[in-house]
Amino acid sequence: MSEVKRRTAGRPASGKSSGGHSQSLVRGLNLLERLAASPGGLALSEIAEQAELAPSTTHRLLQALQSQGFVTQDNELGVWKIDVKTFRIGNSFVEARDFVGTSRPFLRRLTAQTGETANLGVRDGSTAVFLAQSESPQMMRMITRLGSRAPLHASGVGKALMAWLPDDELERVLDERGLARVTTNTIHDPVELRERLAEIRQQGYACDREEHAIGLHCVAACIHDEHGTPLAAISVSGPMARIPEERLTELGELVRDTANEITALLGGRVPAPEEALA
Repeated sequence: MSEVKRRTAGRPASGKSSGGHSQSLVRGLNLLERLAASPGGLALSEIAEQAELAPSTTHRLLQALQSQGFVTQDNELGVWKIDVKTFRIGNSFVEARDFVGTSRPFLRRLTAQTGETANLGVRDGSTAVFLAQSESPQMMRMITRLGSRAPLHASGVGKALMAWLPDDELERVLDERGLARVTTNTIHDPVELRERLAEIRQQGYACDREEHAIGLHCVAACIHDEHGTPLAAISVSGPMARIPEERLTELGELVRDTANEITALLGGRVPAPEEALA
């Protein structure tokens, strides 16, 4: 056998095998994303439909992920869910940036100052994902399950993050998600949303007036990285009985100043209002 033949022996002749493995990897990651967005789990038929794959292919990929500890099947409910290994990998992102750990004392301070629940969330595509919380001591309080999601346009944290997106990125988010109503107060007109986002940039905080849940008000502000890019957002939320309209400005300024403290502690910078449009 020649030197060239010896070196190439055992390799795929056309690269199809490598491409097939890559396609399976992409499909598997796609399934993980969809399961991560549905904490209650999804049936096989639902996953296959969302991923636009044949049920047999979907089942084969899920079994492969299950064998490695990334997903699990709830036989009683008949649904698939993410498993502990996926959770650990997700946590590695949080630990690497550690803005969550840095923010926790500030969330507790906000709860002590306001008597209300304080949250921290990040943007994931067109949704906000909640990663940390300091619960209100009140009997009637707002509680958000960690890992849960809310549309950017229909939540205080979401709008605080959305306000600082470059215009082209904002367009992508709107094209992907649209402005579906969550409540009758949800902003569903693009022109009105853009006006609100401009106000958020000017005042430094966002208000959610029963836009995500009837009876609840929320104020939120963005934490920025060293480039002025949105890194996360913090919020204070509670029932309208304790957070009426006339209290939103006071709480908004408090949350904004707290977010700016966290930004400075992380080595970030608060951008000028016009920078988001660049």
